[in-house]
Amino acid sequence: MTYDASIWAILIFLIFVALVIGLSFYFGSRTQSSASYYAAGGTIHWGVNGIAFAGDYLSAASFLGICGMIAYAGYDGFLYSIGYLAGWVVALFVVAEPLKRLGKYTFTDALDSKFNSKSIKLTASISTLIVSIFYLIPQMVGAGDLVVPLLGLPHWAGVVIVGAIVIYIVATAGMTSTTYVQFIKGGLLITFSIILTIYILRNGINLKPYEDYHEFKTVEALVVGDEILSITEDEYKLVSQTQYGGNTFAKLEKDGIHQWFKLEALPEGSFVLKEAPSITVTSDGQTLYNGAPRSENKFYQVGHMSKIVHKGVEVEQTGPVGPFEMLSTLEKSEVVLFQKTFFLDGDDRVTIFYQKPTAGSDILKPGLLFKLGKNAKLWDKINFISLMLALFFGTSALPHILIRYYTVPSQRAARKSTVVAIAAIGFFYILTMYMGLGAMINGVNDLESSNMSGPLLAKYFGVGIFSIISAIAFATVLGTVSGLIVASSGAIAHDFVDKYLKVEMTDKQKVKAGRIAAFGVGILAIILGILFKGMNVSFLVGLAFAIAASANLPSILAVIFWKKTTSKGIASSITVGIVSAVTIILLSPSMFERYGLPKENALIPFDNPGIISIPLSFIVLIVVSLLTQKKTLTVR
Repeated sequence: MTYDASIWAILIFLIFVALVIGLSFYFGSRTQSSASYYAAGGTIHWGVNGIAFAGDYLSAASFLGICGMIAYAGYDGFLYSIGYLAGWVVALFVVAEPLKRLGKYTFTDALDSKFNSKSIKLTASISTLIVSIFYLIPQMVGAGDLVVPLLGLPHWAGVVIVGAIVIYIVATAGMTSTTYVQFIKGGLLITFSIILTIYILRNGINLKPYEDYHEFKTVEALVVGDEILSITEDEYKLVSQTQYGGNTFAKLEKDGIHQWFKLEALPEGSFVLKEAPSITVTSDGQTLYNGAPRSENKFYQVGHMSKIVHKGVEVEQTGPVGPFEMLSTLEKSEVVLFQKTFFLDGDDRVTIFYQKPTAGSDILKPGLLFKLGKNAKLWDKINFISLMLALFFGTSALPHILIRYYTVPSQRAARKSTVVAIAAIGFFYILTMYMGLGAMINGVNDLESSNMSGPLLAKYFGVGIFSIISAIAFATVLGTVSGLIVASSGAIAHDFVDKYLKVEMTDKQKVKAGRIAAFGVGILAIILGILFKGMNVSFLVGLAFAIAASANLPSILAVIFWKKTTSKGIASSITVGIVSAVTIILLSPSMFERYGLPKENALIPFDNPGIISIPLSFIVLIVVSLLTQKKTLTVR
């Protein structure tokens, strides 16, 4: 999709970036010790820390990814919100206070507090680094997606801009600056999401989202058996037809441009071809959007209603609606979703987005993305359960969330911070449902990336709110990436270099080591953000949760609650959790699609590893701890 940059968007964006950098410069001048750099000196107020928690947690995955998933798959996208929020229950009642009591700067400090084990220091620091990098990828992907419509720059430029700014933030001021950036950003994100939701409700529901919304062409076709013999429109010429996945697609030519249509059977027995947006990568490497180069702007935004039933009557528009009225109207109406598939047309690779009218009642219940009904396969159910396990247990095992407990002065403040975070995050997730559904029906979805549904919906209501929302979303990415890089640099400089290698450093040298590590991780994040362009950020974050829950949570719970835990048990559990989770992800259907291979050929038939890797990590911890009782010191 091609977008024109707005001068207002650029100005507001620059103001936000200037404020963030100014804040970092201010706190950077006050950051002199390692305690201040890694944990803000433990002096942050619990209220500020609670909103900063929300800021950390309401990352690109929450605002960009979940809104996008709801816009494309309805209630199934909202299940991510439920899973993310439920994970905070574990954090509040199980992890918050004990972790504050055990740790100092990093998650590794807490795990190793009773053992002083080199193997724990090594494996926990590697785990922190891997989880943080998996969490960094979606943030950088989201940053690149944001810059395309906001500044009119290519995706890679957004990734580089975020990487450069974040490296500056972390390298100068560390945790103090990161905390206040998250606090400001978290508050603004919730405030302007409320405003955007009010816009959605006041706008109501319309059959035609806006005046120049694309009108999809329908062509009558003569079909015998499975073969299209001819079409009735003289302006089009039938070029070829392809059958894939039980569907028939036809390539038609008009004015020298090839377009794709999907064959549909009508109830009375006749057939029509319905226009389907397409992206074709030709054998010579050229990418065509609906048969033409990107510069000709023939690729359009989508998302509309095909039938509206409001208060028992079929209408063309509803006018302003209330929050419950919007949901009840959608439930009785029909929405056109766009289903994605791809196939080879000779040597060309074609990605098709065909229209799929869907009952509103199906959109407001599970089943469009995750197959859970009678027709669901065993692997579909396992994949869903596995995802929910990862989301529920992953929150309490994310290193960049855990280190935030060290920024407050007491265990009581840690618990109160968690309560504030749960309230803020829960309220925001309710808003994501309205923003996602609003994007679904108002013709704003970009078929190239589901991540931009929220900001593009804001653009539908005006460039002013679009500019502010996009700038906040950009700050969201900045804040989250900053926290992740602080966690990563702590794992490298504090856990590995200082504690594991025992390199003697002054306090000033420790801060310098952290800044150098932040620079290296930032460069790696930029490269990965460019490579993973196009993937939904919530899906990617789900994988990070799965790795965190597999590698870290069993060890955290064992250190807190099981007296027979040994250092070798913890190190083995972390290693097995990381290896099993990452291996399953690399062999999964989604990654095979990323490799350019058919998803059906994937060696593992589901995407989310938690259902195997989490129990496996627990089992290894228990077995190894019991076997090494006489060889290592047990917890007292």
